[in-house]
Amino acid sequence: MADHAPLSVLIPAKNEAANLAACLASVAWCDDVVVVDSGSTDGTPEIARAAGARVVDFKWDGHFPKKKNWALANVAWKNEWVFIIDADERVTPPLEQAMRAALAGPHSGWYVNRRFWFLDGWLNHCGYFPSWNLRLFRHRLGRYEQPEGAAATGSGDNEVHEHVELQGSAGYLAGEMEHHAFPDIATWVEKHNRYSSWEARMQTQGNAADAAGLDPALARKRRLRRLAWGLPFRPTLRFLYHYVVRAGFLDGYRGFVFCRLMGWYEFLNATKAAELRRKS
Repeated sequence: MADHAPLSVLIPAKNEAANLAACLASVAWCDDVVVVDSGSTDGTPEIARAAGARVVDFKWDGHFPKKKNWALANVAWKNEWVFIIDADERVTPPLEQAMRAALAGPHSGWYVNRRFWFLDGWLNHCGYFPSWNLRLFRHRLGRYEQPEGAAATGSGDNEVHEHVELQGSAGYLAGEMEHHAFPDIATWVEKHNRYSSWEARMQTQGNAADAAGLDPALARKRRLRRLAWGLPFRPTLRFLYHYVVRAGFLDGYRGFVFCRLMGWYEFLNATKAAELRRKS
């Protein structure tokens, strides 16, 4: 077995017994693994401890910071570098090799490419691959953004749509991380119902300036997204964007279903935003 890498791992969790063991196995080559748990009742902490991970309890008070930012600031990290991975994600061997090399690289952080599992297969198009996330960085130099109003969306105690603001440069790693977020349609619907509350809240906050530490490509994407909020027939346009422009049709049946669901998600975003505006 290869030597353990001087890398700390942050796994935010709540009732992740079905996913956690496989996630922990994929980062067993790291010498410090921390599961930040939000009161799990399904044995998640016991699974983490059995695998040699540290367990830190987190109780959210409904305000900032949420779980990941709290952990970055309060956990006694063994190493300078921290890698953030969700319990339903897996590090592949090629990504492990790239991450080991990156620790001695020139950047303060690194983007990781994710591949999504959906309807018994991988999404290779639909605008969901490649999917770059800043997950590996020097823990003192990165924090998740805290958009105005985002803590009160009902989307939970963990940062989901928020991105890392990094002090310093970032590179892109070879290899991929597998994301098993949607084992069935019901799970996809439940999660995106929550996500749409976050999106709706952001739409009602106006065109706030982009955070200075965000990747320029992400900031540009968000500006285009805000422009799209004013377009008519948004759910239909969202479906066509993912299915035609981003070639979701090449993913066959799973691509068609996924893109139709993304149109439904846009419908939720728009109608929840309109509801918030009426109430205000």
